[in-house]
Amino acid sequence: MITQDSVQESQNNKKAKQNIEQRKAIPNRYRFIYPEFLPDPDPKYRNLLREKLERMDMLARRTHVAIPEFYVGSVLAVTYSEPHAPGKVNKFVGICIERKGSGLRATCVLRNMVNNQGIEVIYELYDPAIQKIECLRLERRLDSHLRYLRDAPAEYSTFPFDMEPEYLLEGASVPVNEIKVQLNPRPWLEKWERQELKGITELQLPERRIRKAKAAATPWEKYDLMKKYRETIPEEDQNEIFNEVHTKLHEVEITRHRQKHKRAFVRPQKTG
Repeated sequence: MITQDSVQESQNNKKAKQNIEQRKAIPNRYRFIYPEFLPDPDPKYRNLLREKLERMDMLARRTHVAIPEFYVGSVLAVTYSEPHAPGKVNKFVGICIERKGSGLRATCVLRNMVNNQGIEVIYELYDPAIQKIECLRLERRLDSHLRYLRDAPAEYSTFPFDMEPEYLLEGASVPVNEIKVQLNPRPWLEKWERQELKGITELQLPERRIRKAKAAATPWEKYDLMKKYRETIPEEDQNEIFNEVHTKLHEVEITRHRQKHKRAFVRPQKTG
């Protein structure tokens, strides 16, 4: 009896350790792949019941339309219903310059050049009108947004609409594109020199504008722990959310992986 109790106790300890390790592993990977499952950190917009119902709707939507892993800087192709388009279906290809929002209000902004004109389309990821989302090039950039492409040459935002998908090796990490963008001469849509951007080349600015940028800088905010706490979801809440949806998300990942590697059977033809 003593040996059985000791064996059972050791097994329970192993299971507890595995659960702890799983809880630690899930948020570290999922908070980048599925950021929309994390609610708005502002307490004014928090509602536990609404967030739970939204997560159920999001999981149900993912079983019908595969939303692939993508980041700011990835090239996507979105096929959606358009009543005024030929065939009632339209397709837009572009680079993701911004991703924001939480829950069913999660959005991404795609940018491309059409007839030498910059076109941006805002898509709600869980919009029922979306029929298909493809990630043609999976990569990340140095900044959290690429809005400065609006003030950059067209070559940085031009992608062919017949672009073929680029595949990564199985298990390979997401590549980081460290390209430096050369901005057009001023005027600009935003004051980029005040945003501490890493993906643009050194800006040539007049001395007066440089002084204003230095005066408006707030370098101490990166040490403000309370500011980071208010702008993010605590790790305990992340563990609880992702543990709740982990099983369903894992099933969706396996299904998408099987469909990606599925090959249609082609019956061989007789020759001779």
